[in-house]
Amino acid sequence: MALGGAAGSVLRYGANRLAAHYLGADTVMGTFAVNIAGSFLLGFLATVFIQRSGLPTEVRVMATVGLLGGFTTFSTLAYDGVRLMSSGEYARAGISLAANIVVGLAAAWLGVIAARATV
Repeated sequence: MALGGAAGSVLRYGANRLAAHYLGADTVMGTFAVNIAGSFLLGFLATVFIQRSGLPTEVRVMATVGLLGGFTTFSTLAYDGVRLMSSGEYARAGISLAANIVVGLAAAWLGVIAARATV
């Protein structure tokens, strides 16, 4: 699981930097992109693992808890919100937090639907 977490953290850093570069100059957009991608992937993989239980538990835990747990960024999301509020950007902080939660939930649901369609 630790190897999955380390790999997820490295992937998060790279994806966050790419998303921030292409979607906006700060990390808020990168955090959003990583959280949405991670939500979709967790919904997808968890559903596949439930419906195809032939994989060893260690592999399933490494992919979900380790890799995707290291990849998604709730602590970064929380800090982004604090940072924005500290600089007086209350509306932007609220929009960022709400968008990550609402769109993340939708992405996880789409991941479940996509997995069910493929199994």
